[in-house]
Amino acid sequence: MRTALVIGTGLIGTSAALALTQRGVTVHLADHDPEQARTAAALGAGTDEAPDGPVDLAIVAAPPALVADVLADAMGRGAARGYIDVASVKGGPRRELEARGLDLSRYIGTHPMSGREKSGPLAATGDLFEGRPWVLTPTRDTDTEVLNLALELISHCRAVPVVMDADAHDRAVALVSHMPHLVSSMVAARLENAEEAAVRLCGQGIRDVTRIAASDPRMWIDILAANPGPVADLLGDVAADLDETVRALRALQSSDEDKRREGSRGIEAVLRRGNAGQVRVPGKHGSAPRVYETVAVLIDDQPGQLARIFADAGRAGVNIEDVRIEHATGQQAGLVQLMVEPKAAPVLTAALRERGWAIRQ
Repeated sequence: MRTALVIGTGLIGTSAALALTQRGVTVHLADHDPEQARTAAALGAGTDEAPDGPVDLAIVAAPPALVADVLADAMGRGAARGYIDVASVKGGPRRELEARGLDLSRYIGTHPMSGREKSGPLAATGDLFEGRPWVLTPTRDTDTEVLNLALELISHCRAVPVVMDADAHDRAVALVSHMPHLVSSMVAARLENAEEAAVRLCGQGIRDVTRIAASDPRMWIDILAANPGPVADLLGDVAADLDETVRALRALQSSDEDKRREGSRGIEAVLRRGNAGQVRVPGKHGSAPRVYETVAVLIDDQPGQLARIFADAGRAGVNIEDVRIEHATGQQAGLVQLMVEPKAAPVLTAALRERGWAIRQ
C-alpha cells in the first residue's frame, strides 16, 4: 500500500492515518468538517489535499448511520482500488450497500476493537490499535486484493486481525462493548445527585465501573442506534438478573430465617455466576487468564515515584505483569498495586522493603 484516503478524521480515522503515515504511506484526509481534517493534518496524519487519482485504499471512519452514504459516494467516484469502513457495527451498513446494488467485491467491513473515552483528532495516537483485535468481515464475494489491503493496514497499525461473520460480530460487540457501556452509564448516573459526602468515598472499584461512562453521548447514540436489537436482548437478561437480585436482597431484610437463607443463596448465585464469567475474560496478550499475586506499595504523589518502583523491581529481577493505582482521598498519596507471578511476590516485597518502600499487607 502506497496511498490511502481516510474519510472521517475523528479518533479512529486520525489514529489509523497517523499509523500509516509513520509507515511511509501517503495519506489524504477528508472530513465533512474541513477544520477537523486540517487539525489531523497539522498533527502529522497526512495531507488534507485531495488525491490526484484513485488511492490504494479508502478508509471510511464515519458513524454507522452514515457509512453506507459515504461509501456509496466514494465508490461512485472511483476514489480507491479497495474500500473498508471501521464502524463498530457491520451487518446494517453492508445490507444498506447491498440494497443500493453496489459491487461489494471491492469492499470489506472492519472494526478495530480499540478506542478512548475522548473523541476527535486531538485524542488520536499512532499506537491506538497496537496489540488490539481488528475484526474483518469478508464474504465469498470479497476480492482477494481488497482483503490483502485491509490486512496490510492492520499490520501497519500493529493490530491483530480477527475474521468474523458480520452479524456474529454485531452480537459479540453488543455483549463486550455496547451493553457494558450502557450499564456503566446507569451506574454513573446514580452519582449525579448523590450527596457529596458519599461521592468523596469513591474508590478504585467505582472508578473502574464508571470509566467508560465518560465517553461522548452523541457518538454512542450513533453506535447504539445501529445495533439496538442485540443490545436490548442483553439488557433484558441483565434486567431479569437485577429483578432476582433485588428480590434476594429484600429477602435478606426479612425476619424469617428461611427467607434470609433463600436470599443469601440468591446473592451467592449471582456472585458465583459473575466469578465464572470474569475468568473467561482474556488475560495478558489475549492468553488464558492467570492468577497473579499483588504487592501493594504506598507512594507519595510526586514526580518519579513510579519510575523508581519499576527500576527497583527490575533490579530485583521481577517482571511487573500489571499495575493499578488507587489514589487516596484528600491526600497527596496513593496505593500502587503491582501484579506479579506468585513465586516473585516475596522476592519483590523483600527487595522493595530493603529500598525503603512502605508495603501494605
